[in-house]
Amino acid sequence: MTEFAETLRQLSAAQKPAKGTSLYTRFVNRPAGRLLAALAFRVGATPNQLTVLGAAFTFPALVTVALLPPGPTTSLCIAASLAVGFALDAADGQLARSQRSGSPSGEWLDHVLDCAKIVTLHLVVLVSFYRFFALPSRAFLLAPMLFQLAAVVIFFAGILTEKLKRPAPGDAGAGSAPAPALRSVLLLPVDYGLTCLSFLFLGSQDLFLALYCTLLVAHVLFMAAFLVKWYRELS
Repeated sequence: MTEFAETLRQLSAAQKPAKGTSLYTRFVNRPAGRLLAALAFRVGATPNQLTVLGAAFTFPALVTVALLPPGPTTSLCIAASLAVGFALDAADGQLARSQRSGSPSGEWLDHVLDCAKIVTLHLVVLVSFYRFFALPSRAFLLAPMLFQLAAVVIFFAGILTEKLKRPAPGDAGAGSAPAPALRSVLLLPVDYGLTCLSFLFLGSQDLFLALYCTLLVAHVLFMAAFLVKWYRELS
C-alpha cells in the first residue's frame, strides 16, 4: 500500500498543469486516470498498452450505440465504458510522463485514436437518430454532423496551436498556475467527459436530444471563440 501511495504521489507530481481544463477533467478524469496509471505501473503495463485498452472500452460502446435500440441498461453500460476509456486516455499520458517514456510514436497513436473516437461518436449518434429516434424533424439529423465538425476542429486546432506555441526553455513552469474556477466551469460543455456522461440519458430520447443539441450549440460557440483566440495568440 505504501508503494502504491508513493506511485500516486509521483504521478501527481508529473501531472500536466490544470490551466485550460474543465471541472470534470480536473477533478474526475485525471484523478481516475492517476489511479489507473498507478495500477498499470504496478503490473508493468506500458503507456501504449493503456492507450489501446482505452480504445477497447470506447469503440465497442460506440458500436453499441449504432446497433442496439437505446434503453436504460444499455445507456448505463455505454456511458460507463466511454468514461473508463476517457480515464485510460488520461492514464497513458500520466504513466508516460512519470516514466519519462513518452515517444513520438506513442503521442501519434494517442492522437490518432482520439480523433477516431471523436469522429465515430457523432457518426454512431447519427445512425442511432436515424434508426431508433422519433425526431421532431429530419433536420435534427444535421445535429451530429455539425457537432462532429465543431469537435474535430476544436481538437485539431487545439493540438496544432499547442505544437506551434512550444514554450521557450526558460518558460517551462509558466503554465503551472492554478486554473481559474470560472474558466473550469465554463469549459464543462466542451469537455469530452461530459459528452460521455450524456449517454446515460440515451434511453430517454427527448432528454438525450435536448442535452445533445445543447452541447452542440456550446461546441459551435466555443469553436468560434477558440479559433479567434488561438489565431491571435499565433499572430
